[in-house]
Amino acid sequence: MATVAHLDFERAIAEVEEQIVRLRGLARERGLDVTSELRSLERKLKTLKEDTFRNLSPIERVQVARHPRRPYTLDYIDLIFTDYVELQGDRQYRDDASIIGGWARLNGDSVMVIGQQKGRDMKENLRRNFGMPHPEGYRKALRLMKLAEKFGRPVVTLIDTPGAYPGIGAEERGQGEAIARNLREMAGLRVPTVATVIGEGGSGGALAIGVADRVLMLENSIYSVISPEGCAAILWKSGTERDKAAAAMKITAEDLLRLKVIDEVVPEPSGGAHSDWERTAEALREVLVRHLDELRELSVEQLRRTRWDKYMNMGEWRAVR
Repeated sequence: MATVAHLDFERAIAEVEEQIVRLRGLARERGLDVTSELRSLERKLKTLKEDTFRNLSPIERVQVARHPRRPYTLDYIDLIFTDYVELQGDRQYRDDASIIGGWARLNGDSVMVIGQQKGRDMKENLRRNFGMPHPEGYRKALRLMKLAEKFGRPVVTLIDTPGAYPGIGAEERGQGEAIARNLREMAGLRVPTVATVIGEGGSGGALAIGVADRVLMLENSIYSVISPEGCAAILWKSGTERDKAAAAMKITAEDLLRLKVIDEVVPEPSGGAHSDWERTAEALREVLVRHLDELRELSVEQLRRTRWDKYMNMGEWRAVR
């Protein structure tokens, strides 16, 4: 994994990390014993990370969710699953690289894994369309879900998108219809489904692969109907009010768990998922296995009824006088 870029609020963490690197280099060059100094700095770093990430504001969590070194869908597939075989194309128009999916094994069991994929550099981002799917991407996702249903295998989705692509071509090819069809079909799937927001969960673009029996969120991910910048531009006529919007929208994992929109928050290491891919993946793997084991105990009718009740019971209506 390449060197991690640091966010503004991580500057103090970056300074201590640089001190540790310099001290280790000096010890190698001069043959010095710096064990006690290193231990002191490492304790300081651990405390600093814990304090910083425990007290993140909503807009800071947005920044972490969008971190350029945060693990993406293909990274989690590599770290959590085995025997992954990618399946491409929607059988109607083309293959959309912003949504990927295929057969894989989770803890030895066959599953269909599907997720949005962003790029690490400009060339890959252009190919992946910055993780913003076209309608053919959602049609591919649905094709794979129905294939999993045909063979009685669970579906695991990994959500990480700013939203569905809003371009003219996408709208002409039926973006709204593709998303709506996915919502309907996922609600009725006859196999267990688990969705996890691993970064950004933006609007219908996220929900199109998110109508699952269990919905999880990584600790520093976000899930919202619109971006904080978009909300601020509409309500306050200025994108500079994004901090206020992020707080008002209740888009963090903690908020959404309290509101019963999601079922569980998957903890990230101190320093965020971008600081330790392996520990984050292991935590997610354990939670995925546990939820799928629980869902496999239900009959098809129990599964569908429980899923229906889950979404019908969301939200609370209050009479305003």
